[in-house]
Amino acid sequence: MKEIRVLSPVGMLGYGFPAESFQKGLEKKPHVIAADAGSTDAGPHKLGAGVGIVSKEATKKDLTLMITAGCENKIPVIIGSAGGSGAEVHLNWTSEIVKEIAKEKNLHFKMALIHAEVEKDYLQKKLAQGKIKPLGPVPELTSKDIEEATRIVAVMGVHSHIKALEMGAEVIIAGRSNDPAMFAALPIKEGYDPGLALHMGKILECGAMASTPGTTSDCMMAYLREDCFIVEPTNALRKCVPSTVAAHTLYEKSSPLHIIGPEGVVDVTGCKFEQYSERAVKVSGSKLKKSETINIKLEGASKVAYRTICIAGLRDPIMIKQIDECEKHVRKTVATYFSDIPSQDYRLIFHIYGKNGVMGELEPRKEITSHELCLILEVVAKDQELANTICAFARSTLMHYSYKGRVATAGNLAFPYAPSDIPTGAVYRFNIHHLIKVNDPDELFSIEMIEV
Repeated sequence: MKEIRVLSPVGMLGYGFPAESFQKGLEKKPHVIAADAGSTDAGPHKLGAGVGIVSKEATKKDLTLMITAGCENKIPVIIGSAGGSGAEVHLNWTSEIVKEIAKEKNLHFKMALIHAEVEKDYLQKKLAQGKIKPLGPVPELTSKDIEEATRIVAVMGVHSHIKALEMGAEVIIAGRSNDPAMFAALPIKEGYDPGLALHMGKILECGAMASTPGTTSDCMMAYLREDCFIVEPTNALRKCVPSTVAAHTLYEKSSPLHIIGPEGVVDVTGCKFEQYSERAVKVSGSKLKKSETINIKLEGASKVAYRTICIAGLRDPIMIKQIDECEKHVRKTVATYFSDIPSQDYRLIFHIYGKNGVMGELEPRKEITSHELCLILEVVAKDQELANTICAFARSTLMHYSYKGRVATAGNLAFPYAPSDIPTGAVYRFNIHHLIKVNDPDELFSIEMIEV
């Protein structure tokens, strides 16, 4: 039976995977090895600051296994959203790791770097032409937003990956990529149904998460055929069942029936999830509805402030019952003492775990039943010095506040770390979350071929 086999070793490059599971996958003779290396789950800091999601050591360990196997078995290796956010700094960081591996292992291959960072002048022109619109409930993009962004990336689909394969790339390190793109590129290039291929990519992008017990740190194998695809974990300790694969189809989507990407919308309304074997699930019925226009997602991050935090424990039951009153006292004292500083120059935030630290004002259970609380005192300010100053004053005020019924004369807080106040540096926000209309899906993504 004609099929194309795709091996996904890990749900996030650098999360690690068992070498034994990877070897089992190689025994299935995959036609491509692919992995996602990025996410916006960690917020805008990685894009804004230009740093990776995982360490160099972990990334190198995963890539060494993948690229060595790819070279030895003549299997292309595709990495998307390099370095976490897929900007130029992330792409360069990942490519240098690949070159280190090649030197150490004496490997030779053609590597494609697909660039995804977008020039601001280009975006200014597109904005003036009315080619950029909001994606979701965000404001219209302004010229100022573009200028304030430290980095802006476009999210590529399968087209650029396919183009790199057609250029002879044996290893592809791509900038910011749509999650299914790395896994669907070769199958679509070879003529397989794009709806099934993109849905398959959606399942593979998190490694073995669509199995039970699910994890991103293990391998998943997919077999794409003319009218279906089959997914199966390579580790015998795991298995796929219809509910786990169907659940992952719903993962990170605004609509349960649609997988939206640069290629269009994959409609899973008529999709079937069937147990194919003891550990494998067969999926059929996914259909791609191509968009009439080509819209590419833009992601940009801008620096807005600086942060300092303080972590402390509270165990006095008298204080715990009055924690809201204690917070009000601290806020009032800080505002009074620093009345000469404009209130918009800083924010004082209380995260109280054991009360409503996860849900905040949405927490339905109002009564505190914990015998202890964890307080994370956070200050976000226009500069690091002000953040440090406000945090130190708020911390000392709460530490010695004489709340009603207080018996102790020592401090109210227990600090697990010294220093107690921890500057965390710049704070970023996603200031660009928009769609740009283009004539060519590869318009924003240039490909650089390198002999490694």
